[in-house]
Amino acid sequence: MFLFDDRGDPMAYEQYWKKMDDKCKVVITGSQLMSYLSDPRKVCWFLEAELEEAIKKLHRVVGNAVVDGRHIVVGTGSTQLYQAALYALTTPGGPQPISVVCAAPYYSQYEQETDYLRSGLYKWAGDAYAFDKEEPYIEVVTSPNNPDGSIRKAVVNSTSNEGKHIYDLAYYWPQYTAITAAADYDIMSFTFSKSTGHAGSRIGWSIVKDEEIARKMTNFIEYSSIGVSKDSQHRAATIMGVIYNSYQDIKSDSTENFFEFGHRLMAERWSRLREVVAMNGFFSLPKFPREFCLFNGDYTESYPAFAWLKINGDIEDCEKFLKENKILSRGGKRFGSDPRFARVSMLSREDVFENFLNRLLTIKGIRNGH
Repeated sequence: MFLFDDRGDPMAYEQYWKKMDDKCKVVITGSQLMSYLSDPRKVCWFLEAELEEAIKKLHRVVGNAVVDGRHIVVGTGSTQLYQAALYALTTPGGPQPISVVCAAPYYSQYEQETDYLRSGLYKWAGDAYAFDKEEPYIEVVTSPNNPDGSIRKAVVNSTSNEGKHIYDLAYYWPQYTAITAAADYDIMSFTFSKSTGHAGSRIGWSIVKDEEIARKMTNFIEYSSIGVSKDSQHRAATIMGVIYNSYQDIKSDSTENFFEFGHRLMAERWSRLREVVAMNGFFSLPKFPREFCLFNGDYTESYPAFAWLKINGDIEDCEKFLKENKILSRGGKRFGSDPRFARVSMLSREDVFENFLNRLLTIKGIRNGH
């Protein structure tokens, strides 16, 4: 049996939410949430008011993004929002598709998502470090980065003033990294799946400065899916509200707060993985600096949602080597990087993660001839 789903299904948080089942229970009657419309006066007319308010409250309590004076656009996960942002930034179209770049190693799905529709508006152009054309471009900045967990900024070195940016901040939450400032960019995208673990609800949101860009993003979602499930929005708002309320009066509830739980869980998992990797000798892992987290009020290092494993020695294909040892991963080539790297999820259920560590130790045994 193979271990791990290489998509990074965030089931590690299931144990926390089982304790909170009653608080997060959602009841929807047959006559509720029937209309396409939420508020036709707003730019994102299918965004439920309770979700918009919950999103803003959550960001304010965490301090990871500026929300005041911004437009919220809700999407079916961050994938749809990525497509919507590309559409918004490239319409009306020019004589040539606009180049879309991201610094390698970049998220493995960006290339497929960019070119999937074969749009005449934009095209994938690869590594942002290598882009040197004096022409319009869109740079995607993923921070913390997927797959390697590094903190990123825009890197395109161009004298062109026609560059635009999409900031994918799916992992800019305190269980993964220090919150050093409230992010303040033109387009910032987040997702319910990585913030709380509720991937099945398919909810993402973008925080957008410019009203016209927000309107174009809304148009794309309208054309592609006529809005976003209100049932999912209602559930997301309820769960975000539970998190927010738990931080308003910490002494009133003995239950561990969600972000504290997530931070402790990720710190423990990374500690265990580093110990096994040190014993194993086959692999190496990135090192992260300790930074002061405004949310936690203390210094912390990063604990990314994925481990960016590099295989040492003469073996050239980390993904293939792991697969031979019944561990599924995504190889470095898919991220525009060296095949000696592979991405492994840190967000699986506990029993799967424990088996993963045991299999790494087994590889050590094979190497030593045991």
